Amino acid sequence: MRVVYNTYPVAFDCPGGGEVQLRHNAAELARLGVEIQMFNPWDPQLQGADLVHYFSVQGGSMNFCSYVKNQRSLPLLISPVLWLTPENRPLLPLEEIRDLLHLCDQVLPNSQLEASQLCEEFGLDPKHVTVVHNGVDESFGQPVPPDIFREHYGIKGPFLLNVANVEPRKNQLRLAQAAKLIGIDLVILGNVRDDDYHQACQAAAGNHWRWLGSVDHASDILKSAYAACDLFVMPSLLETPGLAALEAAAAGAKVLVTQEGSTKEYFDEYVTYVDPLSTSEIQAGVATSLEKVRQTGLAEHVLSKFTWQNAGQQLLDAYQKVLLKDKKRA
Repeated sequence: MRVVYNTYPVAFDCPGGGEVQLRHNAAELARLGVEIQMFNPWDPQLQGADLVHYFSVQGGSMNFCSYVKNQRSLPLLISPVLWLTPENRPLLPLEEIRDLLHLCDQVLPNSQLEASQLCEEFGLDPKHVTVVHNGVDESFGQPVPPDIFREHYGIKGPFLLNVANVEPRKNQLRLAQAAKLIGIDLVILGNVRDDDYHQACQAAAGNHWRWLGSVDHASDILKSAYAACDLFVMPSLLETPGLAALEAAAAGAKVLVTQEGSTKEYFDEYVTYVDPLSTSEIQAGVATSLEKVRQTGLAEHVLSKFTWQNAGQQLLDAYQKVLLKDKKRA
């Protein structure tokens, strides 16, 4: 089986969870014997492909997807990586998204909750939708000394950890305000997508703001950071469910996440949920979580259900289902 992967043109200029998902899906499918080719506009090589998997529904995606279906007559699957809220609806090309999801052969959301929302919002037949859960590399479940991270960055004392690009959707401003009120350092690992927002966060947290830039996703430094933190915090405006939160959970960290999105489908009762629009609730959630002890149940839950190996098998099943249906049509 030969599969072409593609996403919107600037996705990897400042990669986030969707791009991590793409790369891990590709690696896992390759391990399962699928030939994966990243689309190259200078050398497309769509000829001979069995199907195309497109990640995201960013505006402008229709040009490529329509060509794949209408000009090349190739089966098309789309991972929308999408959660609709009252805040983001006005910013999204909803009619284009509707057309994309009806155009493709199968929609691949990351949760049952996302699947239900997409079916209701865009009038999709549930048979047109296959859930492929996000995953975590099993290596995050292997113990890594916390001192590696602390010594590398010279960090002493308790701290909250947020692994995400700095931007309004990740809600670091309210988190920074809560950290200052509690009097605990907030350590950020990630790129800056919004310079003005970054400066506002820094001003809000004062001396408690520690932005360290991005780190190699496969490095022991990241794994050590999860081990070293007193609490991993991801009170984003929405998450589906937040790959860094899955990693932190697998590493055994205590976790606080947003209640918006599909987080509850992944983390069940093992984490603290907060309203991302309430600084006081974030503050209270952090304070309460800091008093709790680490437990093994969360890591065991995540590593038993949400690994990239599991996701790879779900994805392979979806590919085979679409190819079988396409063969019957022919």
